[in-house]
Amino acid sequence: MYIIFDTETTGLPKRWDAPITDVNNWPRCIQIAWQLHDEMGNLIEHQDYLVKPNGFNIPYDAERIHGISTELAEEKGFPLDVVLEKFNAALSKAKFVVGQNVNFDLNIMGCEFHRTAMASPLSTMAVLDTCTEVTAGLLKLPGGRGGRFKLPTLTELHQYLFGQPFGEAHNAVADVEATTRCFLELVRRQIFTKEQLQVTADYFNNFLRFNPSEIKLVGLKPINLKKASDAIRARLAKSQTSSTVVSKDLEKLEALQEASFVHLHNHTQFSVLQSTISVPALVAAAAKFKMPAVAMTDHANLMGAFHFVRDILNYNKTVESKNKVSIENGEEPVAIEMKPIVGCEFFVCEDHLDKSRKDNGYQVVFLAKNKNGYHNLAKMSSIAFTQGFYYVPRIDKKVIEQYKEDLIVLTGNLYGEVPSKLLNMGESQAEEALLWWKDTFEDDLYVEIMRHHQEDENRVNETLMSLAESHDIKLVATNNTYYLEKENANAHDILLCVRDGEKQATPIGRGRGYRFGLPNQEYYFKSPDQMKELFQDIPEAILNLTEIVNKIEIYSLAREVLLPKFDIPEEFNVAEDAIDGGVRGENKYLEFLTYQGAERRYGIITDEIRERIDFELLTIRNSGYPGYFLIVQDFIAAARNMDVSVGPGRGSAAGSVVAYCLKITNIDPLKYNLLFERFLNPDRVSLPDIDIDFDDEGRSKVMDYVIEKYGSKQVAQIITYGRMATKSAIRDTSRVLDLPLFEADKIAKLIPGMMPSKWSLARFFKEDVLAIKKVMRPEEFERIVELIAVANEDSLGGEMLMQAQVLEGNLRNTGIHACGVIITPSDITNFVPVSTAKDSNLYVTQFDNSVVESAGLLKMDFLGLKTLTLIKDSVKLIKYRTGVTLNPDDFPIDDLKTYELFQRGETVGIFQYESPGMQKYMKELKPTTFDDLIAMNALYRPGPIAYIPSFIKRKNGEEEILYDLDACEELLKETYGITVYQEQVMLLSQKLADFSKGDADVLRKAMGKKQRDVLDKMKPKFINQAAEKGHSKEKLEKIWKDWEAFAEYAFNKSHSTCYAWIAYQTAYLKANYPEEYMAAVLSNNMNDIKQVTFFMQECKRMGLDVLAPDVNESIYKFTVNENNAIRFGMGAVKGVGMGAVETIVKTRQAGKYKSVFDLTKRVDLRAANKKAFENLVLAGGFDSFADTHRAQYFHNEGDGITFLEKAVKYGAKFQENENSAQVSLFGESSDVQIPEPVVPPCEEWSAMEKLAREKEVVGIYISGHPLDDFRYEIKHFCKDKLSSFSDLTPHVGKSLQVAGVVSAVQYLTSKNGKDWAKFTVEGFDDSQDFSIFGEEYLKFRHFLVAKNFIFCKINVKPGWTNKETGKSSETRVSFTEICQLQDLLESQAKKLTLNLNIEQINSTFIHDLGAILQAFRGDLPVSFDVMELQQITPEEKFTVTAVVPELIAATMDDENDDDEALIFEDIIEEDEAELAFAENIEAVETVKIVTSLPMPSRFLKVKICEPLLAALEKEDIKYKLN
Repeated sequence: MYIIFDTETTGLPKRWDAPITDVNNWPRCIQIAWQLHDEMGNLIEHQDYLVKPNGFNIPYDAERIHGISTELAEEKGFPLDVVLEKFNAALSKAKFVVGQNVNFDLNIMGCEFHRTAMASPLSTMAVLDTCTEVTAGLLKLPGGRGGRFKLPTLTELHQYLFGQPFGEAHNAVADVEATTRCFLELVRRQIFTKEQLQVTADYFNNFLRFNPSEIKLVGLKPINLKKASDAIRARLAKSQTSSTVVSKDLEKLEALQEASFVHLHNHTQFSVLQSTISVPALVAAAAKFKMPAVAMTDHANLMGAFHFVRDILNYNKTVESKNKVSIENGEEPVAIEMKPIVGCEFFVCEDHLDKSRKDNGYQVVFLAKNKNGYHNLAKMSSIAFTQGFYYVPRIDKKVIEQYKEDLIVLTGNLYGEVPSKLLNMGESQAEEALLWWKDTFEDDLYVEIMRHHQEDENRVNETLMSLAESHDIKLVATNNTYYLEKENANAHDILLCVRDGEKQATPIGRGRGYRFGLPNQEYYFKSPDQMKELFQDIPEAILNLTEIVNKIEIYSLAREVLLPKFDIPEEFNVAEDAIDGGVRGENKYLEFLTYQGAERRYGIITDEIRERIDFELLTIRNSGYPGYFLIVQDFIAAARNMDVSVGPGRGSAAGSVVAYCLKITNIDPLKYNLLFERFLNPDRVSLPDIDIDFDDEGRSKVMDYVIEKYGSKQVAQIITYGRMATKSAIRDTSRVLDLPLFEADKIAKLIPGMMPSKWSLARFFKEDVLAIKKVMRPEEFERIVELIAVANEDSLGGEMLMQAQVLEGNLRNTGIHACGVIITPSDITNFVPVSTAKDSNLYVTQFDNSVVESAGLLKMDFLGLKTLTLIKDSVKLIKYRTGVTLNPDDFPIDDLKTYELFQRGETVGIFQYESPGMQKYMKELKPTTFDDLIAMNALYRPGPIAYIPSFIKRKNGEEEILYDLDACEELLKETYGITVYQEQVMLLSQKLADFSKGDADVLRKAMGKKQRDVLDKMKPKFINQAAEKGHSKEKLEKIWKDWEAFAEYAFNKSHSTCYAWIAYQTAYLKANYPEEYMAAVLSNNMNDIKQVTFFMQECKRMGLDVLAPDVNESIYKFTVNENNAIRFGMGAVKGVGMGAVETIVKTRQAGKYKSVFDLTKRVDLRAANKKAFENLVLAGGFDSFADTHRAQYFHNEGDGITFLEKAVKYGAKFQENENSAQVSLFGESSDVQIPEPVVPPCEEWSAMEKLAREKEVVGIYISGHPLDDFRYEIKHFCKDKLSSFSDLTPHVGKSLQVAGVVSAVQYLTSKNGKDWAKFTVEGFDDSQDFSIFGEEYLKFRHFLVAKNFIFCKINVKPGWTNKETGKSSETRVSFTEICQLQDLLESQAKKLTLNLNIEQINSTFIHDLGAILQAFRGDLPVSFDVMELQQITPEEKFTVTAVVPELIAATMDDENDDDEALIFEDIIEEDEAELAFAENIEAVETVKIVTSLPMPSRFLKVKICEPLLAALEKEDIKYKLN
């Protein structure tokens, strides 16, 4: 007998794994239906009961699903105990309990039996379920967990079995009817086994005899529960309405009109990817509606709190100023100041430390009354992230009880605890929750009423108002705000799709196949009038807002920086400091350390040095920040002690002599005239900013030192906010709207690479075209015009751009500041809210870099500078190879080789000077002093770059050096009369106009930041004071105007000097120790294959060999061997870890490895495994073992085991034997000799195979390049590079000629049956993907084979133009020629021209040339260009006499072969012509071609081939083809 049953309940359990004894977890049964069938499927009985709710009501969300209302169940239901007795009676007749996903129903009924303490056989009965992995395997629906098939729903199973869906009624009667049919059909089809059914083998035959055709429905007619509920509710409502008289409080309605409204529930962009509202926009919207306050309530975080409070306080200052002007003008002030209400919507769960199950908790809104309340919010937010994060940041009620002081609580939206329990559990549970909040917060609890025109919200509101009235809790009206304007609703929906990785076309809902989204477009920042209209029936909900606003105090989150306590030696302590919190002791200690350092730095302390030190110490004393300098010098000293490289300084801090004496910086400010006040203005008391560079490998050691010294709870990293840039907004929006990828890419490419400052999509679409033209380059302007045209189209692309402009600039993600570190006096959460990050074990501040200092936090920048690691590695390599110990700080500043390197522009790999532009300027400038390098470092940036040509000409004496005033010469002489540095502006203002040091710094800052109001005040002061000193007002006006234009871009000399010094150090090493330096450069770029390739090319240019890795020479990084060749680092080989390298290098110290067997016998095979050895072999690491080649290691002789595997096993066996001997009783070694495996003979790999395997494990070719054999073909006939195809626009209408090796091919067939191909061509420096179609495919298909070398001639054509829209598609390419690269020289070379320098020509030369040409006789003509070359001045004239042919003939020896004589006897003199060739650009710059005589040969013919060209190059004979 089978009992098939189903239940309807009050909702879902919070925990599915809870025991049935957990009565608070399992929902209540409100309907049960069952059918009892005998073993042949005959119906014995069927029952269905509604259960009368006793002490609970049916939540709205449950009613919405099954239609059973509390009223219906009350009226039609049976008592629970009666229903359970009847169900027990039915169970007693059955052997099996059956259901669809029956475990849920078993738990529901099991819990009901437990509640009533009624015994039942239910828990002991055998269970059969129609929803299992077996039925999932029948339907094979994708989307299950772990890649399995999805478990079928009842309707899906019904559809599969009977070919028609079953509309799940969520009525227990109908569900049992369908489940029974499915179950019996599964039995009929023998899906259930005889073991499961506990029957004999003949059961299924008997069942089929009774049920020969598919199972039919019993035919029960369930009532429509929803209609029944609606009918009862309508009847009750009618009786209530007739007996109720509606009354309105006229006084409250009048008060409502006068009342001000305040939005208390607003999310900003800091609720990441959930809101489109920026903080400034929120403040502006509240100001527009003249609200007296506005709240910010982001999800669990306070990231925007500082910005929010600051923006409102700034707004209030503006209001105050406006009102003051109004009062002065006798007008009534109308502007209203605003209170910032800092709030947070927390996820409140049961236990924030429990991460064994998902519990996102309820969303509850907290508002801070005052600063103490804010600090409590910060504490809770920090706990939510650092302790409670599990899917979302969470807190629990224990945390709330601890930090509840000075907080106001709103019950929240539908996901709040009280509303959610009303929807999902019932009124009694919701009331219980509300009472907890009431007991905890008393009068600071408010019931939040929202009206977004949603039925669920309306139903909840009724009960909420009833509960609030019952328990004397005030109501407040809110709107859950996620976007500002109603028209932004679509953009906000797109943002939610971006967050969840969904398409907007996916319907909104719950479960698979649905996505999250807001139910309507009412979640915007409504006006006060709109809110009053919504809540006019409950005016108190608006009026009560004033009470909340009155509880709020205005406070600022800005404060002075708080320094952690620095422990100073006892003898420097001052008693008064303990009383008044002063820093006298720190000042004394700082002075002591400074003068101690000064003696080390300067030896003799002159009056000038003492005066400067005393001035700086006085300024530091006045600022009150001696501890800052002590903290910095402490961890820098610690860094040096840990052998961490520290930069010479960074930014304006290098202007401080105190910093120099404390070894914080390493550049003498007095020597280079660097200013302290550029760093710390003596007229302004604010914390200076010292940024420190460490080598990027040692930076973490310094961080660890700081954490250990101050404690991990006092140190944090700084958060960064990743914003949706213009292109990102376009691409994200396109993906969500399902705009085709090619179209999205095309639109994104219309955006300029660098957006003009303060410009955005929205501004482009609003501004006049002429205004746009002013800020854009011509080619960019054309693209923007096209972008605007797309935006104005009625198309999906136009719609996408309209939505993307709303999303642009939105917060997209958070990260960690690369170098910023915060140190606080005590637990950091006392000062700022923190979160956590994946990439850091430290706390991360929720405030970003722009505000942490304003919030009173000490910020240190620990910058990891790769160049310092590079210098450090170079010095180590030099010592390792030569034994010479270098100190980079002691490099001579006047090294001739170093300046010659700069003068040649060979600055690849030189810090700050390696760009092509800088190389060009270096060649022109030909620097001779360190000052030249400082100046160029400052000038080579946007703005000042325009001054470089003039600077170079003045330096080289090609332009007169002029000064506006004679008094300027002293300060501008070092830069040839050009103002290069900000310090020069400061010093000139002091010298010309007697500005104080503080004024000079204010001037610098005002000019740099375009502070027009400050400049307008300072200009007359400068002009008047300078004129009083006798300077011309006209000249002073010019100077001021020049400064204003220049100072915006002017660079500070302190920073430029520091970085020029680092650059000089790298150049010194490259000039004097090129091998070690380039090895270090390659090591520092090991993880970037493109960079490694680039620097290997530079090594090639420098004549340095870069060899493959070698187990007998390599270390982890690149190194230099005994023959001055750079050896590849083993760490650059994939699969070879640090452990493997360490054991190879360590064991090698006892002697080089003689063979692979010697290697495997000696190294630790646990650290260096077979995979590491295989990859080292492929990279060439075993090539030094002369008796084996690479192919042999991978050869197997039919036993399936490679020789390398055998060698490794041999080594392991050998080590095992050695170890067992060592631990034996007597310790004698074993006499058993293990024979070495035999090296198998096999063919060597081809060069191509070798290179391909190298690239496989290293990412680049090491021992050569597949195209090396075709360098002549590529040099002479491939004028273009593959990189040209990354942007084809400049090449439209042209033919591009490229060559390479085919690295990948895919042959494909289109939908219409036509064949085409995708293939990748790889060149020396780049690779490119191509597609080929139609006739071109058929014509050239046979060339498209992997590892084939091909030459391509490709025409670039404009895209097709759409006649309707006028828009062009992407640029097209067509292949006009593809051929084998091997055939190119033979097919394309038509003529050989030899360029001969007349001074080269002598009998030996003619003899050698004749021999070469004779060796390659063929059919192609030869021509000679005889040139006279000389280094000349432009005035000098030279001619080549007519005796040149005779001269050649005269130098020929009679003994020469006749063939050799034939070479020259037919030379014909032609008209003089200028030779246009540039084999060597640099030679052309210094050597002039005075005269050139082209002379074609009549009889001489050659075969142009690679050996001929190689022979000509060997003899240094210049030539050209065709």
